Amino acid sequence: MRRAIRLAARGLGSTSPNPVVGCVILDASGQPAGAGFHQRAGGPHAEVHALRDAGERARGGTAYVTLEPCNHTGRTGPCAQALIDAGIARVVHAVSDPNPQATGGADTLRAAGVEVEQGLLADEAEAGNIAWLTSVRLGRPYVLWKYAATLDGRIAAQDGTSRWISSPASRADVHRLRAEADAVIVGSGTARADDPHLAVRGIEGAVQPLRVVVDTNAGAVKPGARVLDDAADTLVAVAEDVAYEDTAYLPEVVRLQRTATGLDILELLGVLHRRGVRSVLLEGGPTLAGAFVAAGAVDKVVGYLAPVLLGAGPAALADAAITTLTEALRLDVTETVRIGSDLRITAVPVTPAPKEH
Repeated sequence: MRRAIRLAARGLGSTSPNPVVGCVILDASGQPAGAGFHQRAGGPHAEVHALRDAGERARGGTAYVTLEPCNHTGRTGPCAQALIDAGIARVVHAVSDPNPQATGGADTLRAAGVEVEQGLLADEAEAGNIAWLTSVRLGRPYVLWKYAATLDGRIAAQDGTSRWISSPASRADVHRLRAEADAVIVGSGTARADDPHLAVRGIEGAVQPLRVVVDTNAGAVKPGARVLDDAADTLVAVAEDVAYEDTAYLPEVVRLQRTATGLDILELLGVLHRRGVRSVLLEGGPTLAGAFVAAGAVDKVVGYLAPVLLGAGPAALADAAITTLTEALRLDVTETVRIGSDLRITAVPVTPAPKEH
């Protein structure tokens, strides 16, 4: 199962709106016979790749799958039936499928006489598929907020300069995060200050994420902006009262309700979810990050802390509607790693406040 979990991770960034899934098949004598993972939406599922790899050796064998085999026909057939047809005698899956359209695979397998077990390495498998699982459970994409800051929490100097606080190794690591996400989001402040490109560079075979700019008043993304090139698709979110002629040059625009602080974040996430986005990398500045935190829409935080002190300049997080210490968003640190000269800290909310859209 651990090998299946590692295989599943190879599909991160290329399977949405489907989950990442890995499958390993042992023959009747317990020897490795086949393996596979879900590579892209619309393509064969992990079980089908593994069955093809195993061939006749699958008959009487055991399939280890990170997610309960699907039970419905979409762009591909039901994997539960494919396992039955191949003569698999036993299926072990880590996580049950919460998708009401696809669940029931375990019952179908049992009805056909296949031995079924669930829960093996469930926590590890869930962690590897957390973006898709979150999207199914909450009806919105999983949001990872990434930022780079000095040791005293500044993301830029007092004069606005910020290139480069983090090390080259950290910046390369961010491209890995982009490659694993379905969409990358920044706000108007970042668009104005940095003219970011937001596409993945340096990772062979990466599927480019959708580039999203939250530009409430349609004044930050100018003609010729790097985010408007053809390296990846771009969506610009503006307020619903912005004049249409002010956005005519943009490739795709979504109009959202205006709020006291900008745009309705949960409405934006609902729009992205409906177009198949299951994971978001939030790269925006402190104002946009604060809006996401206030909306209860940050599921993981990855901070790159550089051994640098500035003493002044903007902090990583602006107003997040937290006014007293008892309201603070408490985090559980899940990993600390040296990346070049920096320290990468990964943390998740201790008591997440999931808001369904």
